[in-house]
Amino acid sequence: MRSEDGQTIRLEDYRPTDFILHCVDMTVRLFEGRAEIDTRLVLERRDGVAEDAPLVLDGDELTLTGLALDGAVLEADAYTATPDRLTIRQAPARDRFLLDIATRIVPEENTKLMGLYRSNGIWCTQCEAEGFRRITYFLDRPDVLAPYRVRIEADRTAAPVLLSNGNPTESGDLGDGRHYAVWDDPFNKPAYLFALVAGDLDSIREPFTTASGKPVELAVYTEKGRAGQAGYAMDALKRSMVWDERRFGREYDLDVFNIVAIADFNMGAMENKGLNVFNHKYVLLDPQTATDTDYAGVETVIAHEYFHNWTGNRITCRDWFQLCLKEGLTVYRDQEFSADERSATVQRIGSVRRLKAHQFPEDQGPLQHPVRPTEYREINNFYTATVYDKGAEIVRMLATILCEDGFRKGMDLYFERHDGDAATIEDYLACFEAATGVDLSHLAVWYNQAGTPTLSVREDYDAGTDRLTVTLRQSLEPGAAGTRADPVHIPIRFGLVGSNGQDKDAVPTHGPDVEGDVIHLTEAETTLVFENLGERPYLSILRDFSAPVNLDFAQSEADRLALARLDPNLFNRWSVLNDLLGEAMVRACRAGGAATASPLPAEIVDAVLVTAADPALEPAFRAQALALPAEPDVARMLGRDVDPQIVHDVVDAARKAIGSAGVQVFERLAAEMATVQTFSPDAESAGRRSLANAALAYLTAATNDPAAAEAQYASASNMTDRLAALGILVHRFPDAPASQAALDDFYRRFETDELVLDKWFALQATVPRPETLETVIALTGHAKFSMRNPNRVRAVIGTFAAGNQLAFHRPDGAGYRWVAERLVELDRLNPQIAARIATTFRSWRSFEPTRRGQAETTLRQLLETEHLSTDLGDILGRSLK
Repeated sequence: MRSEDGQTIRLEDYRPTDFILHCVDMTVRLFEGRAEIDTRLVLERRDGVAEDAPLVLDGDELTLTGLALDGAVLEADAYTATPDRLTIRQAPARDRFLLDIATRIVPEENTKLMGLYRSNGIWCTQCEAEGFRRITYFLDRPDVLAPYRVRIEADRTAAPVLLSNGNPTESGDLGDGRHYAVWDDPFNKPAYLFALVAGDLDSIREPFTTASGKPVELAVYTEKGRAGQAGYAMDALKRSMVWDERRFGREYDLDVFNIVAIADFNMGAMENKGLNVFNHKYVLLDPQTATDTDYAGVETVIAHEYFHNWTGNRITCRDWFQLCLKEGLTVYRDQEFSADERSATVQRIGSVRRLKAHQFPEDQGPLQHPVRPTEYREINNFYTATVYDKGAEIVRMLATILCEDGFRKGMDLYFERHDGDAATIEDYLACFEAATGVDLSHLAVWYNQAGTPTLSVREDYDAGTDRLTVTLRQSLEPGAAGTRADPVHIPIRFGLVGSNGQDKDAVPTHGPDVEGDVIHLTEAETTLVFENLGERPYLSILRDFSAPVNLDFAQSEADRLALARLDPNLFNRWSVLNDLLGEAMVRACRAGGAATASPLPAEIVDAVLVTAADPALEPAFRAQALALPAEPDVARMLGRDVDPQIVHDVVDAARKAIGSAGVQVFERLAAEMATVQTFSPDAESAGRRSLANAALAYLTAATNDPAAAEAQYASASNMTDRLAALGILVHRFPDAPASQAALDDFYRRFETDELVLDKWFALQATVPRPETLETVIALTGHAKFSMRNPNRVRAVIGTFAAGNQLAFHRPDGAGYRWVAERLVELDRLNPQIAARIATTFRSWRSFEPTRRGQAETTLRQLLETEHLSTDLGDILGRSLK
């Protein structure tokens, strides 16, 4: 239930609805300036519910225009209607009954972009989590499922395309220039999966045949003139469908599958049954306007939303506390798809980078919460990295514990038992226990405990007895969420690497359960003993980041440098290098930046360069090895009394140190990996571009000369190389005439392409210097900026707050105050976007006293603002706990 007054909703209070919904029949009539919605519900009082219990339906800013029960118009004293609730005092005590509800809304005035809204001439819906109640009064919760029949009527010129969930069954002319279409969705679904799109759209269409021979018509709809940019999205969709058939045995179930790309959308995309609605940044691509990162993002998001057809749609979550059951599971599935389509190691590195950059800070700050929360004030604020990314890591641990065959058996049973259900975490885990006989009680604790556990590792090798003793200990510090700290099941992938670079075939003679290369730690502390090793091995621990933990392992720098060369597990080769770099920069920061002239020991620089130059390693992996821990990552590692200026100086000095030492390496890489004129988005080609652009960045850092970047910008044949060069110019040489000239040229080339302009805005918002605040203020006055455009707001205000450590965290507090002023303005238009940007304050306690004080004062003043939305007020209140 929505809680505008800040009422807390608790998991322990869950109970089924008093009434059962059997089916929904809607007619939506669209006009200029209004929409009229007639909804017929078939309902039945649940057994055991008191006969005088009223029927209470959710609403949100609704106007009721008609109400009838079993065909009879209700008298005014039989119900109470407010914009946010409809209460019918005397619903029939037994048997099914019909309730007809007529509402009127104004989609053009819906700046929240929740419910039914109109943007750029297109009518569109977004109903997750609680948007359907902005269309009609309803039992708007995920455990209320029913089939839907939807009739859409609109002006044929304004909306020749009329789409909803399910299969198209009827269409025709209404006269007076209007027409209609009818859609039937035979599958039970909750209201949050309802979708409607109407407008003048272009499309591309392709056939698909499922593994069992069922024909499906696929279509991707775009705004006029942009269908030519949807080809890669269509290709990604077809590959996703084939992969889900092969990997999980899941075929598509309707006659059509439609994707619609629109400009103004609060989320990345939405998995509505048979009609996925996407922010157009995750659909529209071509080499001149999209980077390799954009191509990979489209592939991932297309797959994610398609995979929801089974993990989210056919089986949904019983209540919003179980959100990770659909999101975490589906993130795991899209990660596995990307790993199969691209490089598994590189994809895993990217996933872990994102986890540590976004979820770890969330787990360590005031917005901390369990993967399955126990309470919330505003559910929109729990679409978090913890639910999505940590939720995916729990699924990954489950797959590691059960191995491939056991995990597949559990998933098959889950699909068999709960198809058409609204399930819980307990339902999900019970399927795996039943399918495999494995006790998952310790794994289940992960869902209910907040915070990132610390895995402490200590090793002792006795050369006299040729015995290695490894002690493992898990611990969890209490945090803002105040949950317990019980031992969890931590699956730890490991290897004992010999001097020849091969894993030793060693089985512990003492210790916990070990299956193959996985140690199963379920107690607070345990010890393993390995004997007859032949030599002292290098312990490679937590391979592939097999559990989302902080690793406390006092392994010598010499051992880690050896693993950076020898470890056959490439993820851990990257991991030890990244950790060595981060720890060296942290030491320099703690020294006050005094060592910024050379913050990295020569042996670490050499290890990075050896990896970068190794032709036996794929270019994408080498590019990841060259990517320094970002400034927010170093700040997180510091933990407290962070000075962003010192962090910036140290990271920049580290980049210069590697660049200066490796000029010859980077010159060779830049030449070897140079982009050919014919662009291909495949993983190998993208990896080569990534490595070449990393080399360019290091060369310009070493020489402090923009010439190479200028040349690449001028000659670039694709957006990846053009934007990389422009980023170097604008961020490293912001005052150089060449940089401004390139920015101006970029704008002239792409001023009519909204997605590319977002890149232009974001580049300027992230120039790493304090005076960028003034630049960003000017950008919000640009003719192409609008507070009503979520993508543009994220590109300027969101990117500034999240991605510009120096300007946002200015010691005078000006960055904080300016963002706070924008949040107040934005909150009146789109509370969801305002609340998400406000989460950038989450680490305010980690900064040095001056910035910490400025941030706290700003947050407290912002919280005192009158008429804040529940969305924003909830984030601010929790941030100040």
